[in-house]
Amino acid sequence: MDLDALYQEVILDHYRSPRHAGAVADAEVAAEEVNPSCGDHIRLAVEVKDDRIAGVRHESHGCAISTAAASMMSEFAVGRTPDEFRRTADAFVAMMRGEREWDSQGMEDVEALSGVRDFPMRIKCATMCWHAMKKALEKADR
Repeated sequence: MDLDALYQEVILDHYRSPRHAGAVADAEVAAEEVNPSCGDHIRLAVEVKDDRIAGVRHESHGCAISTAAASMMSEFAVGRTPDEFRRTADAFVAMMRGEREWDSQGMEDVEALSGVRDFPMRIKCATMCWHAMKKALEKADR
């Protein structure tokens, strides 16, 4: 199996069976992002305990890339400190914009999204969940 086929299968797996997917209640620490160019939408909730991300849940509606990215991002986030998450989120977004190389940091599934860089109109699909999570963490810090 070539690398492109493997990456496609990883994305489809996360799209078909998104991890940490579920309803987000209004009372939770939540944030939303919308991609106006294609209609993708994510609403996610975060729970922080003892300076660690204890839980993430997301409602994702959109393309395979945005749903898969939310699944991958949420798997990465759980167990990290908010600062660790923010650093990785900034590195991921910079990689997607072509501003730096990506160090997978043990996040091989996320590496599958690197091919999205070749399609500028789809970069927001892959990054909006990371932006939403940073917004939710800001609310959790208050």
